[in-house]
Amino acid sequence: MTDPLDDLKRAFERTTPEPDAERRRANLARAQELFDRVQDPEVESRRIDDRTNTWAAIEQGVRRMLNGLTSRPVLAVVGAVAAVGLTALLVTATRTETPPSGIVVADAGVEPEPVVTRADDPVAERPTPVPTEEPRAVGDVDQPESRPVPTEEPTATETSLREVGLPADGDASEAVATALDHQAPTVDHFELPEAPIPAQEPTFPVAPRRADPTSFDATIAELERQREILRVQLESVPGADSRAADAAVAREGEVMVASELPPPPEATPPRPRPAYLAAWSTVDVVSADSVVPLPANTEAFANEDARPVRIASEEPVSTFSIDVDTASYSVVRSSLTNGYLPAPESVRIEELINYFPYAYPAPEGSGAPFRPTVTVSGTPWNADTLLMHIGIQGRQPATDDRPPLNLVFLVDTSGSMDRPNKLPLLVQSFRLMVGQLDPADEVGIVAYAGSAGRVLDPTPAADRGAILAAFDRLHAGGSTAGAAGIQLAYRVARDMAAEGEVTRVVLATDGDFNVGISDPEQLESFIARQRDSGVYLSVLGFGRGNLDDATMQALAQNGNGQAAYIDTLAEAQKVLVDQLVGTLFPIANDVKIQVEFNPDTVAEYRLIGYETRALRREDFNNDRVDAGEIGAGHAVTAIYEVTPVGSPAVLHDALRYAGRAAEPPVAAERPAGSRELAFLRLRYKEPGRATSELIELPIARDVGEAGADQRFAAAVAGFGQLLRNGAYTGDWTWADAIGLAEANTGDDRFGYRREAVTLMRLAESLAEAE
Repeated sequence: MTDPLDDLKRAFERTTPEPDAERRRANLARAQELFDRVQDPEVESRRIDDRTNTWAAIEQGVRRMLNGLTSRPVLAVVGAVAAVGLTALLVTATRTETPPSGIVVADAGVEPEPVVTRADDPVAERPTPVPTEEPRAVGDVDQPESRPVPTEEPTATETSLREVGLPADGDASEAVATALDHQAPTVDHFELPEAPIPAQEPTFPVAPRRADPTSFDATIAELERQREILRVQLESVPGADSRAADAAVAREGEVMVASELPPPPEATPPRPRPAYLAAWSTVDVVSADSVVPLPANTEAFANEDARPVRIASEEPVSTFSIDVDTASYSVVRSSLTNGYLPAPESVRIEELINYFPYAYPAPEGSGAPFRPTVTVSGTPWNADTLLMHIGIQGRQPATDDRPPLNLVFLVDTSGSMDRPNKLPLLVQSFRLMVGQLDPADEVGIVAYAGSAGRVLDPTPAADRGAILAAFDRLHAGGSTAGAAGIQLAYRVARDMAAEGEVTRVVLATDGDFNVGISDPEQLESFIARQRDSGVYLSVLGFGRGNLDDATMQALAQNGNGQAAYIDTLAEAQKVLVDQLVGTLFPIANDVKIQVEFNPDTVAEYRLIGYETRALRREDFNNDRVDAGEIGAGHAVTAIYEVTPVGSPAVLHDALRYAGRAAEPPVAAERPAGSRELAFLRLRYKEPGRATSELIELPIARDVGEAGADQRFAAAVAGFGQLLRNGAYTGDWTWADAIGLAEANTGDDRFGYRREAVTLMRLAESLAEAE
């Protein structure tokens, strides 16, 4: 049996002719002839793939069109058309239906005569500027000489500024192109149409910037820059949309000043504010086109210059009102813990001293509601003077004996309170306080701005859930002006008041006191009238940046209440829990202190602090003059620096022609050879009484012995003077204050004194860093 493949192979071999060399040569010669004919340029071969059917014709036409568009002349024309189209797009993208008012673009800040053709006029009707060899005056400034217009066709980079419009709603509407004068490259020249613009429409200058005339991309970039310049200018035009200000674009790497602190309306500090305070008055640049505005600092503090040294023989009497406020200490702490020294005007030394509890002897029996304690010791910062330390301790009544309390919380819920250290901290603070109230107490809540009107009608403190739920409903939003909140709060308080009860309004705010009475004097008079009716006012400040400390102090003083600043929940615990009774229950009103110095033993003296509490000498016996209050258990401290007669520390020279001045009358004759330094008088009113009581006490040079309380108070007094630039502390240093305070922390139950030492260390470090 044979294989079929072998049979097939043999069949192919039989049918295949033998190779013919001659024929092979003939075929190769024929192929070479045909190849030579194809290569001949005079012979045009017909292409079978280019027949004129429908699709071949379309392809051929498209190819020819593309080849034509890629020629150099056509590319130049297309570039010019693209430039015109882009400028038209910039116009139509921002134009509204309101007809724009013209704005003239001038060179180098000069405001020319307003001559701009309106955007809605037909192009054919616009007048064509006629070139002239004479300089043409525009406004009050002669414009540069116009040059002949080239006759050749302009390129894409040879454009002119046509018009700029401002619609009534303030949105920018622009048609922008740049005229580049090749004959005078150092002058930016704009050809403006001759059509006049209505006189009432605003005009302002926009300075042009030059683009590279050889670069189409540079021309487009120049158009964008001109548009941005115009937009910034439009924001300053009256009536422009205020929202445009929020979109201000900062240049890369720059900080835009929003309102230099104003620095506050607070007074300018004697030393320059450190750079890190710029956060209060700048716009923080996130990127070149993204800015985050920070609120401007509008803080204002109530203070005066440090009390000067007085000559005892010329001014032997010092009179002032006591002060139990502590707001300044909290402000100082807030500043230091945030990394900067406090402004000197924010430092009230008496409030730093009175922030701390002292173990002064309490009154005994049923006599006066407080007891004075006086000591005389050496001055830490001056070995040639003495410190006369006056401490007043109020009576602490038994908790069960306190009268019922009526509280009306007046809460600022304006938009500025929407910060973690403002409304949220306020709500947390009052939640702590509500837990300390007795079941017989009543609480009402009034809010102004975001949550306007009555939030909670008078509710017994026993219904704690309803009170806390009302606080949780408070929200920040809206402007501060509005619902006459303080008047409503007093109306609610009067409805709650009853015989034998204590009624108080507690105003909690971040500093904006526009609560229905805009005139500060009228507001203070209103509060004083309410005080006389038996309704007191306390003020609690929250947050920084717009803290109106000056108004807080004035309102609290006129309302027979305390002003405190709460910057942490721990401070809320101190003011509203630990010192609740002293904060809300007064034991003595209109407390005044008067010290008469003995010129025989005292050459000079000065009161440390109490600059805003000064009274005239005659005010001491005038029961109609308002003064400070002492709450249950409160301690009040006042410190005089006294220069004895004959001390080398005397600052005043003796007068050549002055005789001995007549001594003022005293209650009793001083014994011969008396060693008295001074004579102390105190006046106060029992709550609800209109007539004052008098306490008198002589002060000898060797009276009392300074203990840890007096020495710690002296350290704080020196610390406060250093914060106010230490005019009278000589070579005393931060380290001296720290050492004296550390050695006298004593029984520091709540850690307040140790915290003060920490703050002193922070102040030392920050002062060295400046």
